[in-house]
This record gives sequence, structure tokens and C-alpha cells, in this order.
Amino acid sequence: MPGQKPPEFKRPRGLREGFKRPGVREDAHRINKNIRNTPKVRVVGDDIEAGVYPIEEAIKMAEDLGVDLVEIAPNVDPPVCKIIDYGKFLYELKKKAKEVKAKASKVVVKDIRFGPHTDEHDYLFKKNHAMKFLQDGCKVKAFVFFRGREIVFKEQGTILLLRFASELEEWGKAEQLPVLEGKKMLMVLAPKKVGK
Repeated sequence: MPGQKPPEFKRPRGLREGFKRPGVREDAHRINKNIRNTPKVRVVGDDIEAGVYPIEEAIKMAEDLGVDLVEIAPNVDPPVCKIIDYGKFLYELKKKAKEVKAKASKVVVKDIRFGPHTDEHDYLFKKNHAMKFLQDGCKVKAFVFFRGREIVFKEQGTILLLRFASELEEWGKAEQLPVLEGKKMLMVLAPKKVGK
């Protein structure tokens, strides 16, 4: 009617703009009827004949088998979809990611601490530990710690660390020359690869 205001749009209670209902999450992959913008898809999966099918037929094939049509390669033409149970598909992806993470090598760094006046017996004891660490594939961070006025003996610290690196040359190589950082002079040795 003229002169009347149109009814105001009211958002359902509990939903604010930009927020989703709790417990509802967007899937990481498009599945079933969410696969849009393509008339045909390449279908793969167990117990089906792989090929290019119209999207409606591919969804019906998945429904007949009681599983889902999951888009696994959306950026090819036509997109590749797999007929599989979506829960099982996600489980397999997580399992593969876990295996890859487990195979990734973790670098372990072991510390060997010296003083500028370390005696020969203590030096040999620590060198043998470092040799074992390098053989086990760990990096060794060797450092000379200077207390109080011992900083005047920094040349002794450099000589000690260079001797340490040269005597362990068979098992590890120095990643850096001795560097003075505050009251510590340090050097890092990385294990040599087997066969090098």
C-alpha cells in the first residue's frame, strides 16, 4: 500500500552476520551436491569404471554405492572426483600426513661445555661424548664459558674449540668458526653423512 514501509528483514535469533552455526563446518573438499560449476567430472574409485561422466550421473553412482563423490583435483579440466566414503578419505589423508611427519628428520642438538682452563682428562671425556653424538646423527654445540675476568683468555677458548673441531673432523664438520656471544664462545659441528 502506498505510504506504508516495507517490512524489515529480521535475521533469525542467534545468528549474526558472518557467523556460522556451531557444529557446522565447511568441508575441506567439495562433496556430492556441493560440486558445482562443471557439467562433467572425471570419476575414479574402487569397483567402478573410471571415466568422464555428467555431474548428475556421477553423484547418482556414488549414492547407489552408499558413499560420497569427493572432488580431489578441482583445478584440472574436467575436475577429478573420487567415489569413496568421505570419512574414510579424511582418515587416509590424516594417516599419510602423520607418516610424512614421522619420516621428517628431527635435528637434535647436544651441548658440550668447556671452561678456558679445561684439563686434558676432562677434554678427552667430552670429546668422546661429542664423537658418540655425531655418530648418532646429532649436532654438537661446543662452547667455552668465561666467568668473570676469564674473558681475557678468549684466545685459549678459540684454540680449544679449533682443536676440538679438528680432532672430530672424521665424524663431523664445523658449520661455523668459533664466535664470541657475550660470555660464551661457541661453535656448531654437524654430523658427516655416511659414505662422504
